[in-house]
Amino acid sequence: MILYPAIDLKDGVCVRLKRGEMDAATVFNTDPAAQARAFAGAGFEWLHVVDLNGAFAGASVNGPAVEAILDAVSLPVQLGGGIRDMAGIESWLGKGVRRVVLGTAALHNPALVKAAAKAFPGRIAVGIDARGGMVAVEGWAEQSQIDALTLAGRFQDAGVAAIIYTDIDRDGVFSGLNLEATLALAERVNIPVIASGGLAGLEDVKRLMEPRYSRLGGAVAGRALYDGRLDAREALRITRTGKKGAGNGT
Repeated sequence: MILYPAIDLKDGVCVRLKRGEMDAATVFNTDPAAQARAFAGAGFEWLHVVDLNGAFAGASVNGPAVEAILDAVSLPVQLGGGIRDMAGIESWLGKGVRRVVLGTAALHNPALVKAAAKAFPGRIAVGIDARGGMVAVEGWAEQSQIDALTLAGRFQDAGVAAIIYTDIDRDGVFSGLNLEATLALAERVNIPVIASGGLAGLEDVKRLMEPRYSRLGGAVAGRALYDGRLDAREALRITRTGKKGAGNGT
């Protein structure tokens, strides 16, 4: 089980949103590279980076901040937000991004996702962000009429490395991961599924370690890390040992 600490970039700094509302952004670190180093020092194995401005603009906006992160740490980085053509994919992979996350493109241009997954095996992921089970794209500003399970099914045999499933209604509000919906999606496809949106603390991490969720590929941790509600080292200990600690029933 992999925990992916999130670095969401808006106007060149690290922020967290509530339910994707750009007007409700809270700045947590003005130095994205320093934040990346802090996560690396805590022992994380990956970084989950999102160009929030890019998601709305349809093209990379926070490129310098992303490049600073890539220069600062050796951790593999998965990057999403505004990457919607092959040139953008090739550019970021060439700069050292390990995995590109395609969200809006997955809905509007599935052929691009499939072509990229074929050209770059293991380096293309699909981001499925849902509100009430229905997919939202363009920085969550556009609500589609396609449900998450249907969209996931379109990439069953495409060779994508992972699906990052975000429950928008839970994102940034500490309501807990929507593990039931995430598991339902994971049972529909043979692609590793990463849970995102709402991770509130160690209880969510402990739930992830329950046998019924063993097919999930991991979870994204965001605001809880920045607010101090999630102890990074203890969370990582749990994911690596499967032990919840003394007095917790294991």
